[in-house]
Amino acid sequence: MEYKKVDQNINNIVNEQVRKLESIFPSVVKDGEVDFDALKEELGQFQKVENEKYEITWAGKKNAKKLAQENVVGRTLNFYAEESKNVETTENVYIEGDNLEVLKMLRQNYYGAIKIIYIDPPYNTGKDFIYNDIFKMNKKESDLEEGVIGELGQRLVINSKSQNRYHAKWLNMIYPRLVIAKDLLSEQGVIFISIDYHEAANLKKLCDEIFGEDCFVCNAIWRSSDNSNNDAKQFSYDHNETLIYSKSVDWMPQKQYDEKKQKHFKNPDNDPKGPWFDGNPLNSPNYRENLKYDIKAPNGTIIKPPKNGWRWSKETLKQKMDTGEIYFNADQTNIKRRTYLRDMKGLPPSSLWIDFEKTGHNRQAKYELLEEMPENIFDTPKPTKLIKYIINLVVDNKEATILDFFSGSGTTADAIMQLNAEDGGKRKFILVQLPEDLDKGLEKASNDNKTTIKNAIGLCEKKHLPHKLSEIAKERIRRVGEKIKQEFPENDIDDGFKVFKTSDTNIKWNSLIDMGQLDVTQIENSPELIDFIPGADDVNIVYELMLRQRDLPLSESLVRLSDLGKRTYLYASSYLVCLETEITEELVSKLSELDPLPIKFIFRDSAFKDDISLKDETFRRLKALIEKNAGTNKPAYTVEFI
Repeated sequence: MEYKKVDQNINNIVNEQVRKLESIFPSVVKDGEVDFDALKEELGQFQKVENEKYEITWAGKKNAKKLAQENVVGRTLNFYAEESKNVETTENVYIEGDNLEVLKMLRQNYYGAIKIIYIDPPYNTGKDFIYNDIFKMNKKESDLEEGVIGELGQRLVINSKSQNRYHAKWLNMIYPRLVIAKDLLSEQGVIFISIDYHEAANLKKLCDEIFGEDCFVCNAIWRSSDNSNNDAKQFSYDHNETLIYSKSVDWMPQKQYDEKKQKHFKNPDNDPKGPWFDGNPLNSPNYRENLKYDIKAPNGTIIKPPKNGWRWSKETLKQKMDTGEIYFNADQTNIKRRTYLRDMKGLPPSSLWIDFEKTGHNRQAKYELLEEMPENIFDTPKPTKLIKYIINLVVDNKEATILDFFSGSGTTADAIMQLNAEDGGKRKFILVQLPEDLDKGLEKASNDNKTTIKNAIGLCEKKHLPHKLSEIAKERIRRVGEKIKQEFPENDIDDGFKVFKTSDTNIKWNSLIDMGQLDVTQIENSPELIDFIPGADDVNIVYELMLRQRDLPLSESLVRLSDLGKRTYLYASSYLVCLETEITEELVSKLSELDPLPIKFIFRDSAFKDDISLKDETFRRLKALIEKNAGTNKPAYTVEFI
């Protein structure tokens, strides 16, 4: 019998993209491969076209695309309970590691599950860029990519060389991360990207390509400074930009209520409909002949229409007059319109974020963080007001999962916990941060930045922590959580988080028996040798297996079923992982009697020894039970082996 094995691959994007294409154009996918000539014909391209087309390109773009599609091999996320907080109840996740690798590992579990992504990536100022990936080109390779020289070394242009390599390195870094980020967004999801002038123009073109021009929402201008720079040579650069892209073209932001504008609403005549004001226009925004008609006032005055006509037809205007929404002014020379506060559904948010009360500024963020961490550690944190404002731009955000994969000082977690405390929300965060070495950072830092890095190292030493930026961020989140708990003692606030770190695999996916390095008799003497890396922890083995499941958050519960065995675990109350070294008929019977029955069972191949009949019976018995429980629905999961 052919038994299903747990798939070693986490991030098989290419096959999924082919399936998506096949669902749109079935005729272009043949035997699992794309017929590109047929695809061109489906798109109406029956003639040869020129190579030139409008697109953004740079040295290394093809490699960046390839990198986005490459699988993560031999890597996993290990759980660190001792660094976590409220493990049994929290739904928040903090991950240390290179964010491209992490995004690939999260893709399976969180595909289409993230409602809000906020990132504040390196701005490529020449001193904050630390992501290298695999893009290492010498001068000749880069010149070839840029078209500066040909294959034989001949010079193709005589202009002075651009700084393409400088921008290319940044684009190569951000491109694959945004490609995967798009996959993580839900259909009504949206991404917010903070950026400054160094790469804003390139980022806009890049996002147009990845998310689609139709999904561009806004380029919001955030006034990040409350004090102009007197030393600026030309202009004082007092703002950052926030590029906003949605997953779906029909995404709509949350309407905003302006308290200042609400003050215009009065009720001097005790209108039963409540406060109102009469400043809204009466004219049609566009010319329409049927809206150009005269109005006769009760005193006989004829009121002529505006240039484009009235806003409504005669019938609609009469109805509005009957309800009192439209009324004549005192001398009956014109009409007015009452707009009621109760009918106001807010206004579209502005692209200018200049109100410090709503979105904060950098200096305010510095002072805010000093209250939480008086050690004076971070130089340029984002204000929590900005993140809170961004989150509240999204409709129905109170249950949202929010991802920040350039999480830095942890401002996003801070803002989410504050919002949950203020409005009773149940928002969850996933933060990803590279564990930057503070000692190495100190060596390279300018004199202006050395003080805060030294302070960070001092805090790490005081807390007996590794000298890593991620350790400082976790400390901030812990402190903020305690502070919020004190300020809102009656609120049920999730101030915990599970800590994961990227690591080498715990599982020997390629069996040593298949490789000819072990024989079956060795399994009895060394049962772990066949399946797992020496020293691998059961909990991390389970998490590594769960990374290969669909729609299964890392924040779910993991319990050991001690009444069944020493190494049998239940994840998310639905996935049973049996790591016992020996499977018996008695154990299989106990597993089949579980109520509720798990939707998937995972066993070790080696645990069945050479008892093929028991393995076959186990597979058939549990598979039948799962299918029975699934009823008329097609079961998504059955029984698998490692």
